[in-house]
Amino acid sequence: MSGHPEDSSCELPGASPADDRRHRTFDGAAWDGVTPRVYKLGGSSVPGAAWRDVVRHTLAGGAGEPMAFQSSLEKHRYVHTIIVLHGAGRVIVGREVFDVAPFDFVYVPPNVPHQFVNAGATTFGFLCPVDADRDPPQPLSHKELRELLSVPAVREVVRIEETTVPGARSRS
Repeated sequence: MSGHPEDSSCELPGASPADDRRHRTFDGAAWDGVTPRVYKLGGSSVPGAAWRDVVRHTLAGGAGEPMAFQSSLEKHRYVHTIIVLHGAGRVIVGREVFDVAPFDFVYVPPNVPHQFVNAGATTFGFLCPVDADRDPPQPLSHKELRELLSVPAVREVVRIEETTVPGARSRS
């Protein structure tokens, strides 16, 4: 980790559990004793890097990140996986879009653009186990973004700022 939270999609300073309990109960929205935190600091003007309403629940050094949101459209050198806990989501993995529900598993290969989008009226929550030693998210080039937006299914789901690419629409 670079030490700069804005450089990472998953790290925030001081984001360790408040105590050393080995068991926490889940009430359907949160774990006892775990304070929800902002997932990332600030926005970004980098193509696809905007996010909204992202909440993070750190269980053990960043092991789990349930969210209700849209994530950044980004890629990494490491493998990215999620296991859906509750809600409904749409996941962009490269040129594919998956509708996901509780207990679905999604695998994102290294260096493949991806974005997680809430597709329901309730919280879209999932676990996101990743390597503890990972690189910061890499934004997509304008060329990569244009190529993704040429896929109708991706264009329908992706959430980016209007100013990111000429002709692209921001979606809420």
